[in-house]
Amino acid sequence: MQPIGMLALVLTVVLTGVALTRTVAIALAMSVLGVVGLTVLSASGTGAVVPAPDIGAAQWTLLAAAAAALAARFATGTSRALLFAVAAAVLFGFTSALVRAAAVAPIASEMLAAVLAEAAAAALAGAWLLHKAYAAGPAATAVGATTIVDPLVAVLIGGLAFAETSGTTLAAMAAPAALAVAGLVVLARALPARTAASAAARREGPLRIAITADTYWPDVNGAANFAHRLAVGLVSRGHEVHVVCPGPASLTETVAGVTIHRIAALRTPFHPDFRFCPPWRAAKAVPALLAEIEPDVVHTQAHFLVGRAAVRAATAAGTPLVATNHFMPENLMDFAAPRWAHRLIAAAAWRDLARVYDRATVCTTPTPRAAELLERNGLDRPVMAISCGIDRERYAGSAGPAPVPTVLFVGRLESEKNVHELLTAAASLPRDVRVEIVGDGSARPRLERQAADLGIADRVVFHGFVTDDEVVRANQRAHVFCMPGTAELQSIATMEAMAAGKPVVAADAMALPHLVRPGRNGWLYPPGDTAELALRLGAILADEPTRTAMGKASLDLIASHDLDATLDEYERVYLDIANVPATVPAPEPVAVA
Repeated sequence: MQPIGMLALVLTVVLTGVALTRTVAIALAMSVLGVVGLTVLSASGTGAVVPAPDIGAAQWTLLAAAAAALAARFATGTSRALLFAVAAAVLFGFTSALVRAAAVAPIASEMLAAVLAEAAAAALAGAWLLHKAYAAGPAATAVGATTIVDPLVAVLIGGLAFAETSGTTLAAMAAPAALAVAGLVVLARALPARTAASAAARREGPLRIAITADTYWPDVNGAANFAHRLAVGLVSRGHEVHVVCPGPASLTETVAGVTIHRIAALRTPFHPDFRFCPPWRAAKAVPALLAEIEPDVVHTQAHFLVGRAAVRAATAAGTPLVATNHFMPENLMDFAAPRWAHRLIAAAAWRDLARVYDRATVCTTPTPRAAELLERNGLDRPVMAISCGIDRERYAGSAGPAPVPTVLFVGRLESEKNVHELLTAAASLPRDVRVEIVGDGSARPRLERQAADLGIADRVVFHGFVTDDEVVRANQRAHVFCMPGTAELQSIATMEAMAAGKPVVAADAMALPHLVRPGRNGWLYPPGDTAELALRLGAILADEPTRTAMGKASLDLIASHDLDATLDEYERVYLDIANVPATVPAPEPVAVA
């Protein structure tokens, strides 16, 4: 065993530019400590001579190498690289043992040539398998396997077949060997698979992008709306876009240029616009669809059943993977568990999300606050903040506000949206103030009862689910938009109101402070403080010049969230990870005076 081999894996990780995440650092520490332990025990417990080498018993090692190489032929991605590297390392360990036996053991001269010939053949076969490992995955995977498995096999042959190491020493080696092997497995899982030259790199023209989503148009929610806008926007830029998502039946259709592959799913009893694809169906259908599509990039919008299957399939195939998070566990707590269990379940849900998304090539989320939340809850890689974007032109129009002061809310009617706070605040506003609530959900009956109990049922309109055009008109006729939700990763509804030139009063929670600048385009209020909410709404409704100035500020602030800018960002990400050089526009000619 060469002591310098202890540093080979660390040097490979550093020199190949692997991101030193927490998982990679832990894996390196495990592997290095394990190899150090093996080195120390081997050096102190191995004899100087090999008294009676049993060359025949060592031949069983070849079966292990053959089994690993055969398994690699049927594996994909990082697993393929690791298995090829293990097969090569086993052969290298076998070669080392034969060379040692030939050098220091009493072997008959007629056997010596055969032993050396077999050692040379094993070395050549190992070199070929190692080449396959380097071609299939990250260099660190191949180096790690040879650093750990090669000497481990040599030591085992020396102890079990050559009787040069005592049983006590071999037993003591079990712990550091297990530590080193575990570190190698953790490292292999943490490193991104090396992709073959992608189809996009082999041809000129647009990308073929597969967007996988657990909720998609015509579902009404932020994640579904974003995925639909992203897909249609990418098609408008000339890309071929496929969407894989749940549906009422398994079918393929084309909508707005997007090819939608729906997988038969079941309607959930707790959410009116969410279907869930059984795990056994997703595990079979998603990889089959991605294999048929052969995308240059996979972009998953969730880590649930369809998204989870997409992550597995993409990483196994070595396809570049973008993973975007729109999820907060708090948004589903009321459907999933009693209130006393919310904290524990939310923590477990964050860990599960991080475990799935840790395998992505790139992770994104709509806001810096959402990115910070992901990293704080265990995601072991940097997260890019890319806005969901908004089609500003759609919300601009000549339609003026309603003749009576109107406060608008748009969104799901669930507990985390805190629409009850808006109703409580509305009860203390002047009698001519009207409240429009667009959206539906399990909390609607309770909210309707609350409006009646407060005596404002005649001033509150529950529209339920409406068309996109009706949402535009609702924003145009409102005087002020209110978002009391406390679990908003970005709040597309708030962005839509800003694009319509409306002031906003919102809860001072999660990502809403990224949109609302107090005193400039609206106000933030402490969640739960309905008196403050009523004060802020009333002040804006009573002051037309301030309301107009705040509406103009909303238009200025939302400009940075234009959908075209979002499409630009994602195109850059796709082109980067798909190894396709982006077209650089020629510089403008400089006029010479």
